[in-house]
Amino acid sequence: MIKVLLFAHLQDKAGREIIEIEYSSLTVKELRKIMETNYELGSLEHVMVAVNEEYALDQDSIHSGDVVALIPPVSGG
Repeated sequence: MIKVLLFAHLQDKAGREIIEIEYSSLTVKELRKIMETNYELGSLEHVMVAVNEEYALDQDSIHSGDVVALIPPVSGG
């Protein structure tokens, strides 16, 4: 199981802070697609992804037991 932490507007769209998905292994790019499609989060193209508190690239692997954070861009005023 992979635990996905959502922040900012992604929490609002999903209606929760944490989503747990049943995959043994996938890439960051595959996770983005799953989250966009299955949880209707919109495009995650500009969302930063951290795996186990380390920023990750689309080709990086995610494994069961990992904690993934989806961090949307921050805007300030």
